[in-house]
Amino acid sequence: MQRIPHRFPFLLIDGIVSCEPGESIVAVKNVSATEPHFLGHFPGHPIMPGILIIEAMAQAGGVLIWESIAPGERNFILYLIGIEKSRFKRPAYPGDQILLTVDLVARRQNLWRFNAKAEVNGDLIASAEFLQAPGKSL
Repeated sequence: MQRIPHRFPFLLIDGIVSCEPGESIVAVKNVSATEPHFLGHFPGHPIMPGILIIEAMAQAGGVLIWESIAPGERNFILYLIGIEKSRFKRPAYPGDQILLTVDLVARRQNLWRFNAKAEVNGDLIASAEFLQAPGKSL
């Protein structure tokens, strides 16, 4: 919670498994039946919205950026500015633990490009490429 500004109900990562600054991060999202989006997505058949899986990937990418830059440069909010090649293989359900692996592909000035995947029990459930850039200072 020190590394990204998100808070409940929009904090979508529960922990960091590993982090190699400037390279990659592995984070965990525990999907709980009490999450507010399950009230309407979908009644009687709760599945985590795919865009929230991508948001969890982006939040993990935000932690990777935080860990990859000098402490004096950590006074901004990151914005998700592009999503490309997103694919969803199967839904995430309450009770699933999603392992999010995010690899830094390139950094040009303030633009960060990532490849990411989400897995449950070793099975790929989603993948995407995304771009992030810093915005307004905190």
